[in-house]
Amino acid sequence: MHFASDNTAGVAPEIMAALAAANAGHVASYGADPLTGAVVEHLREIFEAPHASVYLVATGTAANALSCAVLTQPWGAIFCHRNAHIEEDECGAPEFYTGGSKLVLVDGPHAKMDPAGLRAAIAHTARAGVHNVQRGMVSLTNATEAGTIYTPAEVAALTAVAREFKLPVHMDGARFANALVTLGCTPAEVTWKAGIDVLSFGGTKNGCMGVEAVIIFDPARAWEFELRRKRGGHLFSKHRFLAAQMAAYLDGDLWLRLARHANAMAARLSAGIAAVPGASLTHPTQANEVFAAFPVPRIARSMRRAPYYLWPFDQSLDGPGETPLAARMVTTWDTTAEEIDTFLAHLR
Repeated sequence: MHFASDNTAGVAPEIMAALAAANAGHVASYGADPLTGAVVEHLREIFEAPHASVYLVATGTAANALSCAVLTQPWGAIFCHRNAHIEEDECGAPEFYTGGSKLVLVDGPHAKMDPAGLRAAIAHTARAGVHNVQRGMVSLTNATEAGTIYTPAEVAALTAVAREFKLPVHMDGARFANALVTLGCTPAEVTWKAGIDVLSFGGTKNGCMGVEAVIIFDPARAWEFELRRKRGGHLFSKHRFLAAQMAAYLDGDLWLRLARHANAMAARLSAGIAAVPGASLTHPTQANEVFAAFPVPRIARSMRRAPYYLWPFDQSLDGPGETPLAARMVTTWDTTAEEIDTFLAHLR
């Protein structure tokens, strides 16, 4: 049993087999191989975006930071939620790759920005002209860092605010597959049709070894991304091994099947926790993350059975016994129902 992160899971067998198959022979490097070309066309088809530019990188941090870099200037503000991954977990990478952009934090329940809060933050920016950071771009996360999901209508409401100020919008989709299977809509409906300009399309958290796709729906920004990817050290020479992962991930909708399973396990875990005396859910369970609060003794005992994180990290297990502490548990493509049930039994 292991619920610390979807980054702790192994690689799905189909993807590992694809990596082994890609290891045969010699092919062109730096993305000039046929497999990369096929992946680009497949993602264009999935997103109903025949003119989109698609680029592969190995990490979500690279995908997000390079995406931000092509959407704003060094003196631009990046408007994002206070709990966004680019704010809390990327060590200043967006600021570094943009050359100095400032993250401007927007509040909202369950890690979701609301349009009024976003509008107020944008309107408040650059009020003193040259003396201030300027309005740059908006970045939202789907699924969010609280495991919640923006619907297409909610995405459109936020992008409409951005458009009022002529700002582009990025979506951090590290768990995009988990969001999509819950929404039941098409990938296009929750991205470019709702006003998204650039998407970081995640694979690593959902069964891949290490690959993310940056999908740029405005091809005019593509060449700059290529240059920034190379200059930033994220253009893989043996690019076929990124492409092999993504090709297998997309083949036969494996990406959706893996996410659907992870979400189902989270729903099972969430329902079980809600029935435990003294436990409560702190965020709705809409993807593959479960946020709950337990008394200290239950946390101390259950963490010995299955690793997971206190959330936020700065809590201590040294508090009074009945003091509830918040925790995050993440299910993965290979979590089993038996593991969930065993953990719940220990928790009870």
